[in-house]
Amino acid sequence: MNLDELVGRFQRKDKVAFEQLYNMYAGNICGVINAIVQNSALSEEICQDVFIKIWNKAESYNSSKGRFFTWIVNIARNAAIDELRSKSYKKQKLNLSTSYFVGILENPQESEENGINIERLGLFINKLKQKCIELIDLLYFKGYTQKEVSATLNIPVGTVKTRNRSCISQLRENMKNT
Repeated sequence: MNLDELVGRFQRKDKVAFEQLYNMYAGNICGVINAIVQNSALSEEICQDVFIKIWNKAESYNSSKGRFFTWIVNIARNAAIDELRSKSYKKQKLNLSTSYFVGILENPQESEENGINIERLGLFINKLKQKCIELIDLLYFKGYTQKEVSATLNIPVGTVKTRNRSCISQLRENMKNT
């Protein structure tokens, strides 16, 4: 069966045609996405979303405007760029992961084995203001949520978020200056 027939069946919501097109193009589409986001797991997730999107919008493909593959690549490229521009992606890149810090103090030997120098980390943290030390301790070492920190310290959640950004920025500055 030629590509035009396959695409026609796909547009009529033929699941077998969808599966064939997916098998033909998924590897290339994931590659295009990965070139943009530079994260293979995220690329695969976005690729899945792209194929769901083209399934839901199959009728909008018009062969007179370009090739089917080009249509998918454009959707994939836009989805990858949208992900890079998303707030969650930017936050993920800016903030250190809480899972990285939770439990460090409870297992110092394991942390040393993983290349984390607890004493040095402690020195950087101790250079911070007391309110930052409290906040970092609760958020990163004890695993509290921002809402729980808000209740514990009796401050608004917005203040927790602002203070967290400020404290982490100061911590990064302390680390950079050594």
